[in-house]
Amino acid sequence: MEEQVGALWHRLITRAAQRGYPEAAVALADIEKTAGLLFRAFGGDPGLRIASAAAIRHGARRHWLARVAGWGEKATLACRDGETLQLPATLALLPQRELNRDLYLWLIALAAAHDQIDPAAPWLQQNQQGARIALSRFPGLQARYLRLVCATLELRIAPERLPPDEAAQEHRLRQALREPGSVVEWPAARRPLQPVALWLYPAPSPAAARSKRPDPGPNQPGGGSPAERDRQRRRAESVDLPERKNSFLLPFRADSLLSWAEFVRVNRPTDDDPEPNAARAADDMDLLSVTRDGSSTASRVRFDLDLPSASEDDLPLGPGLKLPEWDYRKQTLLPDYCLVQEMLARRAAPCELPPTLRRDAQRLRRQFEILRPGHSWRRAQPDGEELDLDACVRHAADCAGGGHSYERGLYRQLARQERDLACLLLADLSLSTDAWVNNRGRVIEMIRDSLFLFAEALAVTGDRFALYGFSSRKRQHVRVQRIKGFRERYNAVVRGRINAIKPGYYTRMGAAVRYAAGVLQPQSAARRLLLLLTDGKPNDLDHYEGRYGIEDTRMALLEARRLGLHPFCVTIDQEADDYLPYLFGKDGFVLIRHPEDLPRQLLLLYTRLTRG
Repeated sequence: MEEQVGALWHRLITRAAQRGYPEAAVALADIEKTAGLLFRAFGGDPGLRIASAAAIRHGARRHWLARVAGWGEKATLACRDGETLQLPATLALLPQRELNRDLYLWLIALAAAHDQIDPAAPWLQQNQQGARIALSRFPGLQARYLRLVCATLELRIAPERLPPDEAAQEHRLRQALREPGSVVEWPAARRPLQPVALWLYPAPSPAAARSKRPDPGPNQPGGGSPAERDRQRRRAESVDLPERKNSFLLPFRADSLLSWAEFVRVNRPTDDDPEPNAARAADDMDLLSVTRDGSSTASRVRFDLDLPSASEDDLPLGPGLKLPEWDYRKQTLLPDYCLVQEMLARRAAPCELPPTLRRDAQRLRRQFEILRPGHSWRRAQPDGEELDLDACVRHAADCAGGGHSYERGLYRQLARQERDLACLLLADLSLSTDAWVNNRGRVIEMIRDSLFLFAEALAVTGDRFALYGFSSRKRQHVRVQRIKGFRERYNAVVRGRINAIKPGYYTRMGAAVRYAAGVLQPQSAARRLLLLLTDGKPNDLDHYEGRYGIEDTRMALLEARRLGLHPFCVTIDQEADDYLPYLFGKDGFVLIRHPEDLPRQLLLLYTRLTRG
């Protein structure tokens, strides 16, 4: 009975203490695409991605009812760092849905002006500078900003209800919101300011990561992600696990043998299933501490350490090629930074097309025969197989009229039409492609079927094409799998190489794109298409992740375009809208929602790209 009464009281007091308007809530997921477009239209850094912010403990004064209920200790505040713009996952602060949406728009405009403010200025001054810049650049935001200021000030504790030091600070804050840039000095107070929804808060310092960052988990080795992933960005630091010396030197007690595991640093079993309450526990923590504990699962050890021997690994073709890499932090191209090794499957037995694909291949061959170069008659030629009757009639009429004939050729010639294009398909073969799409197959199997059907169709058209795959394990071990070169014919040997592809390692996409561009660029074709097939964003064991990998890949694509190539990306990553527009442009990629449709959609896409 006491527990029931306590639970009822907790629900009632919490409901009464909560401040907000759930019926007017606006979710970040609903306006995520619009937010990205607006941020870049406002002049924001196009390399930044938009993520959900985490709730933090603010320590400011709260209403008495919130203190009684224990509610409102944390607040979700917008902030920006070098890689992300973090916004609240949901805004229900204001009574109208339009106001909450305008609050998102204002925070985006304020973040876009962040690059023009003084980085050495105090945080309170930076927000005033940013607000003044945003309002001067976009006068249309003035009316919306004033409405937001009035609405947010009504929700704050009145200055007359605060202690003198906090009241003085609150007065200055209200003036700074109404007239950005008018407040220079801020009085000191025992408590921090109440959360300001219209301002950007300082992002956690990257210096908190004092030691090496732990490797990605075995379930996400190649940058892939689960279908439903928690996209909230949490504050964390990397710490060192304290070493225990002489852990086995314990006083001997026969009755405590079973409790040794509590005192000895051992690798305890790891459950492969995710903890259902892990996300809830992480939400309750202000700062997550991540460390290396020296333990790892068996699958991870096999992946990271058990490399194949030279006799069992694929056959390397040559000593490898050193390629540069773009460091966006230093804004410089690091020369000879990556070693790309072209590989050839060692034990790829020649084979025929799998029986499950023969019917689809036969249908696609008939469809793609219309793209095969045919023959056409060229008229009014000086030489040819037969007379051009129209040209002869015009010539005779001109002569009969006593005039001069302007016909230069009286023959027609049968000439072959050529499709002057070359295509290189670069497939992502990282370990993330080993994930299951559904109960019927894995991503790597969808890619294998796509390569089979792609080659079957292009062999009918007569187009010059090449097939390559790539994976990586740090910068000195970037593997490019040659499946079919431009000079090779599509035959049973190539089909055997396609059948032999297997997932492994990570996704250093920039180096692979540079290598593929070097193979495609010498091809003498009017149109040279670089087709990238992937299931995730760039990723590797070292620092090649996040914005670093994206910026390097973007620079590699810009270099390919300067060479006259046309890069295009086909992906099954459901989060591709977060980064692919920045890499390939809004019309430079396509997202396939259902991976099982990849083989068919890839060929339809190729037809559309090459017909233009």
